[in-house]
Amino acid sequence: MKRKLFILVVISGTFTFSAGAWDYEGHHSVNELALASLPKDFGGFEMTPALKGRIEFLAGEPDRWRNVTDVRNGTDLPLAHVNGPDHYLDLEDLKLYDLTPATLPPLRYDFVADIVKARAAHPERFPAIDPARDADHTRELSGFLPWTITEYYEKLKSDFSSLKAFRQYGGTQEEIGNARADIVYVMGVMGHYVGDGSQPLHTTMYHHGWLGDNPHGYTTNSSFHAWIDGGYFRKTGGIKVDALVGKIQPAARIANAEQPDGMFNAAVNYLVEQNKLVGPLYELEKNGQLTGEGDKGMEGLPFLDGQLVKAGQMLGNIWLTAWLDAPEDVYLERQLQQRAGTNTVTK
Repeated sequence: MKRKLFILVVISGTFTFSAGAWDYEGHHSVNELALASLPKDFGGFEMTPALKGRIEFLAGEPDRWRNVTDVRNGTDLPLAHVNGPDHYLDLEDLKLYDLTPATLPPLRYDFVADIVKARAAHPERFPAIDPARDADHTRELSGFLPWTITEYYEKLKSDFSSLKAFRQYGGTQEEIGNARADIVYVMGVMGHYVGDGSQPLHTTMYHHGWLGDNPHGYTTNSSFHAWIDGGYFRKTGGIKVDALVGKIQPAARIANAEQPDGMFNAAVNYLVEQNKLVGPLYELEKNGQLTGEGDKGMEGLPFLDGQLVKAGQMLGNIWLTAWLDAPEDVYLERQLQQRAGTNTVTK
């Protein structure tokens, strides 16, 4: 078993993981679907068409951050280094670190420390990394997607706290407008990562075709990932968002999100569920159900549409939970009251 695992790690080291999941159309659709789940009073301000359009546009922002990456001279590698691993988590790698989804630490850098400790204690599990294939220094990592989703949730809670304080304790219209703009920005960018999580290939080491032992005869074509991201949708006439909206339920607060690790656990569980679909996705390809040609080639469409709906639902739930669970910003309230010449906040 260890020998097989070693071989898989060696093979996987020959591929570069592309940060993108779903093309812009797919990510845009996820944010549209999430917006459709929200109550009318969400955020305490009017969600105008302009604000919705901004949130939908921002779904593509983390992929646009790749447009400055120039690995030829290394000038833009810091952004590639920090941005790339945020888009995925190769769940099969966890056994290398003696971890499971249930034992993942909720703090990002604790996970990094676990990776370092495992590499030091068990170097035989980790083949040497070719520097020529590791310009952005991410090959030792297995991805940070659940941490990224959780951190954006915390940012959104913080922004809602600020907005509430500005509205209730004498903030200017400019301050309120800027606080609202912060919320819109974080909502939009966060949507990208939740959308990444619904693409099963962003939860697995088999992200660009099958690696190693292949008893089921799954495709080893490295372009499979790009085909799922958008090629199939383009072949079949694009994403029909209006039809998918009808499958969205009203956003609901995420259970146990108020617990210290509640949102992190929800994010991990979300990815684990999508990881269970890696095999079925490869089966669809093997059976010719993802060609986009003829009746059989269209049979994969409900699967991919369903993944977009899952992402939109999860995203709407996270947005709503951040709004409902945003704590009181006592510090800002005091500052605003001092500015106004009052001091009634006692907490």
